[in-house]
Amino acid sequence: MAYQNLLIDTNEGVALLTINRPQALNSLDASVLDELQAAFESLAADASVRVIVMTGAGEKAFVAGADIAAMAEMSVPQAHAFARKGDKLVNYIGRLAKPVIAAVNGFALGGGLEMALACDFAYASEKAKLGLPEVTLGIMPGFGGTQKLARVVGRGLANEMIFTGKLLGASEALACGLVNAVFPAGELLEKSLETAKKIAGHGLLGVASAKESVRIGLDMTEADGMEHEALLFASLFATADQREGMRAFIEKRKPVFCGE
Repeated sequence: MAYQNLLIDTNEGVALLTINRPQALNSLDASVLDELQAAFESLAADASVRVIVMTGAGEKAFVAGADIAAMAEMSVPQAHAFARKGDKLVNYIGRLAKPVIAAVNGFALGGGLEMALACDFAYASEKAKLGLPEVTLGIMPGFGGTQKLARVVGRGLANEMIFTGKLLGASEALACGLVNAVFPAGELLEKSLETAKKIAGHGLLGVASAKESVRIGLDMTEADGMEHEALLFASLFATADQREGMRAFIEKRKPVFCGE
């Protein structure tokens, strides 16, 4: 599929997905959301892709938010449909079996922060600014921000950020766990791809099961989460990857995983 607003490059099991609207600070309108949905579905089905890194084109923005000009005249039903389209995408990214890393290279505001929150973790440029400033426009987050942010940074900070529109710099985002690491702007993509390639070298089924266990477990009691983990753990002993991984360890060689 040819994309108007995205660039995709695949190398060594890692797909680099770049939102390519630098003239609009990579903002999200309905067409960009549709392309992202199609791209993630295609990457999910591509056996050569094991990990996805998502970033924004240019030096200023990861995603500066939803396209305000496109939203300004929306009716209530149109706004609801737009929010549901965004929700569908962030939920799909969260449930995707393959890990997704956000490389936040600049502004990640509103829908941009919600895209980053949908990913499994994020790295940031030292120039990054992250926040949910929707209240400054007379609205509120609509792509899961009120639900996901508090699960990462805690209720108090999430409420402060959402109610005030406060933006966090990269060091503040690191301190509260919103991003995992901060790098100089020129090193962000290299470091993100380096981590992605390390993950891609491991057993994809084990990584996918671990991702599911963490995601599902957050909404379970600890006891139920541990039972779910045990079932997923056991299920991997029916796979070729488990046999190869353990055999390679015993034989003191690098495993060659097949994803089966």
